[in-house]
Amino acid sequence: MPLSKGTIRWGYFIAFVLLLTSYFLVFFTIYKQKSETRQVTHSHLVIANLETLKAELIDAETGVRGFFLTKDERFLSPYISGSKNVIPLFSELKNLTSDNKSYKEELDTLQRLIIRRMDHLDKVITVFRNNGLVVSDSLLSKRESARLNVDSIRALISKIKSEEQVLRSERNDRLQNFFAGTEIISISSLVVVLVTIFYSLFIYNRGSKEKEASDDKAKRYSLELEERVKELKQVNEELEVLKSVEKFTSTGRIARTIAHEVRNPLTNISLASEQLKDFATNNPESELLLDMISRNVVRINQLVSDLLNSTRFAQLEYTSGDINQLLDETLELAGDRIELNKIKVKKTYEPGIGTILMDREKMKLAFLNIIVNAIEAMPQERGILTISTRKAGDRCVVEISDNGLGMDEDTLQKLFEPYFTGKPKGNGLGLTNTQNIILNHKGNINVRSEEGMGSSFIVSLSTRKEKMD
Repeated sequence: MPLSKGTIRWGYFIAFVLLLTSYFLVFFTIYKQKSETRQVTHSHLVIANLETLKAELIDAETGVRGFFLTKDERFLSPYISGSKNVIPLFSELKNLTSDNKSYKEELDTLQRLIIRRMDHLDKVITVFRNNGLVVSDSLLSKRESARLNVDSIRALISKIKSEEQVLRSERNDRLQNFFAGTEIISISSLVVVLVTIFYSLFIYNRGSKEKEASDDKAKRYSLELEERVKELKQVNEELEVLKSVEKFTSTGRIARTIAHEVRNPLTNISLASEQLKDFATNNPESELLLDMISRNVVRINQLVSDLLNSTRFAQLEYTSGDINQLLDETLELAGDRIELNKIKVKKTYEPGIGTILMDREKMKLAFLNIIVNAIEAMPQERGILTISTRKAGDRCVVEISDNGLGMDEDTLQKLFEPYFTGKPKGNGLGLTNTQNIILNHKGNINVRSEEGMGSSFIVSLSTRKEKMD
């Protein structure tokens, strides 16, 4: 039962709603990512400030000890620097943690301990100088209280640091969850687009089959009328021509409709992803996901273009030519690839094989696709490309072999199917076009292959001079 126009419209409407929902979720998750990123950065700043504050206190202590041991005023430089930096650092720490009231009591205690410690160090230095740079008993008696003060400062700093590290870990976990959510949403959007593509292809194929069935029925009816009413023969012939034109026009119209319906959401996705990049500055994960969307939009758009190209009628321009010479010209086109991969070429041409009626440019393209596939299947510097021609009755046989990886049975069965490819960047149409070109020349193509033993493509073409209509 054919699908109604209403059903088709609802299918596209649902896909549009799903994509719109995906955009909204992407915007929302990016906003939350920015918020959580600021929180994680804030935690890093608090922890770094605590570490710096602790380091300045230690430097001040070290400077005073060095002064006591060496009686050299130069060793007081860390103490002087630390005494100047400690208070500003602590003020910065309070500003950073002003939004967290749970730190207030701890910071007040830490402030009192730091002020007490710095005052103690200042007094110790003064007494030491007044005693002629001699450590007095009064200084020694205060060592224990000073040690307890320092231990309290370190313990309190470590406690605040641990609490902030827990907060940082929680915030980082939330941020990672938002990143994972963004990835899922992006992949879901891509899935929706792919489903829309497959849905469009399904509608196209179904409409095409229905049209073909209708044309076949009309053709049978025309033949019956021709047998029964001979005087209408000329009218029936004209009708057949009109139906052929109508079929080609209708198929192209369906393809253009599908391209229009698919490219509109693709354009929206592309524009949205470009705008989202402005919000994902300094966020490598988000930029990576958005680049992934952009690349797949381009890829889907290319698939649509290939679909359009497949509905355009290609007229062959036949000329007579020598197949051996044509193969040499094709090898020149692949010369850069052969030289780059250091492939060894072996040619075994049968002389006087005869001329073939063919479209030279399209036949070059067919052989070039086979040669390029062979080059890419072989290892560099160890590849051997073998090309041979021979006469078999009224046919010319061309065999192109390689010593590459070979193919399994499943790959051989699908080799000429549209969009089937084993290449990461292939579109799966090269060998399909090759097969179509050869079949249009009333030729045939076969493949022999075994895993690990290389592959051989055998092309058979007629050497008869009549035009292949």
